[in-house]
Amino acid sequence: MRRIEVAKLDFPLLRTQAEFETGAMPPGLVHARENMRWAEHWLFLFPLWHGTMPALFKGFLEQIFRPGFAMEYAKSGFPKRLLAGRSARIVVTMGMPALMYRWYFGAYGVRGFERSVLSFAGIKPIRESLYGLTFADERKRARWLEDMRRQGKRGD
Repeated sequence: MRRIEVAKLDFPLLRTQAEFETGAMPPGLVHARENMRWAEHWLFLFPLWHGTMPALFKGFLEQIFRPGFAMEYAKSGFPKRLLAGRSARIVVTMGMPALMYRWYFGAYGVRGFERSVLSFAGIKPIRESLYGLTFADERKRARWLEDMRRQGKRGD
């Protein structure tokens, strides 16, 4: 198992399409990218901020998922998905009941991450776990932690 704590990394945000397509990988992210290339199953854990992932995490993904890592672009046609054969689990904590996020908001932040980043690069299956921490007592939280341990042992 390898772990990347995005909040502890120092890297610039991408500002142009040219930076995304041809810019150099920031030195502070080279090791993180190597770790992600190594892994066959990814676990993404983050708190819900304004309906989606925190901006720093999105900036990290934009840096990592550049051409040549997630996809190989051709002059015409659909890009080749370079991350096929990998799987992922997305774990999101939030200050509202998970059912409300799914039902009222359509879990749009998680759906966008799954569809426009992970599945577009060939990752499947993608599973998710959403936890409304504010409304859970200690017993329920302990049950969630045990569920996460079981999922980790199974590799999903």
